[in-house]
Amino acid sequence: MMGKLAHPNQPGVKPYTMNWGDADPQVRGPIVVSRHPSSINIRNALGAYGGPYSVYRALAVAMEELAEDHRPNFDHTQPVINIPQQPQWSDPTKIVSMDPFGHLTSQYYEKEIDRGLDIRPTIAITRAHMLVPEIQAEVKSGTLPVDGKVVMTDDGELNVHKAAIDPVWYLPGIACRLNVEEDFLRRCLFESTGGMYPELITRPDIKVFLPPIGGLTVYIFGNHELISDSNTRLTVRVHDECNGSDVFCSDICTCRPYLIYGMIEAIKEAQNGGVGLIIYFRKEGRALGEVTKYLVYNARKREGDSASKYFERTENVAGVKDMRFQGLMPDVLHWLGITKIDRFMSMSNMKHDAIIDAGIQILERVPIPDELIPADSKVEIDAKIAAGYFTNGRIPDAEDLSRTVGRGWDDSQS
Repeated sequence: MMGKLAHPNQPGVKPYTMNWGDADPQVRGPIVVSRHPSSINIRNALGAYGGPYSVYRALAVAMEELAEDHRPNFDHTQPVINIPQQPQWSDPTKIVSMDPFGHLTSQYYEKEIDRGLDIRPTIAITRAHMLVPEIQAEVKSGTLPVDGKVVMTDDGELNVHKAAIDPVWYLPGIACRLNVEEDFLRRCLFESTGGMYPELITRPDIKVFLPPIGGLTVYIFGNHELISDSNTRLTVRVHDECNGSDVFCSDICTCRPYLIYGMIEAIKEAQNGGVGLIIYFRKEGRALGEVTKYLVYNARKREGDSASKYFERTENVAGVKDMRFQGLMPDVLHWLGITKIDRFMSMSNMKHDAIIDAGIQILERVPIPDELIPADSKVEIDAKIAAGYFTNGRIPDAEDLSRTVGRGWDDSQS
């Protein structure tokens, strides 16, 4: 079994070149994270490929279902579309939470892979057809026409390209973005993961970390070649995961209705010659997690669910309102070469401010229409508007918030 800890001054330890932010992928160097004996002394990254799924890989190895030294065969796995290199890729302040060359690993580092180095893509790009019931209804009603490019058929089949992206953190850049000291960041990561990655402390010479968290997916409607063209109209919905609403249609929040509305507007933009994007982050429950979210739901429903106490309930359980820290979110927009968003399908002031702070223009902010807001989610949306979310309407005051109440606990049992 592999496993020893390495130290920067240990004989034989010489990390592979890593010049984060260099425009030349060969000068920048590959991400080498494997702890296999052939690479443990030349690693230039901590963590593991696959984010949280690396734990399942460990189980497969332990059960002898997977060979510990397995190497992927990357034949025919290359991206189905080209996301070309953008000027932002070579600005080390623009992209700090993902590897901009992550989809081109087997192309740029083919020689290193052939020599036996375990170097893997952290981005995969494919295409798909989608069937979404609400969008099928829009097609059937004639609101969305069948164009044969985006909406493919009369039953509402959609044509989409999508990119799955695993996080790759450049720790000095992450620390700078979050306005904390790198040493303190490393210590917090070490402590808060139960000491899972001791080399965050013992290997300050290694600046890249693949954290055990979920990544994101980009859904592209329309001509992908126009995404970075500032003369092309662009509609974008940045969405943070909400399994209860997005998948199972819970009505306590506006997540699925706003996601579907964003998709419809992205499709319309693409059909009009622009591009539509849905960017879906795995940040369940404002990155507090689903267990915490359900505990908060219970407290809200048992104690009287009102907009005036919406954030207080969360803070009582989690100690904080929100842990999504949107400052890292714009990296994917820089990866795509985006400098301007025509229609931003989000009311979030945190997302808006992070994008603006990243130097990307937003020309129009589009709130969710009132008729799409489920009755029980008025508590959420009114509390968020009062806390700074964008609205075209009136901002609720304290009296309004106290009057906005959700379904009671007894009602929830029916």
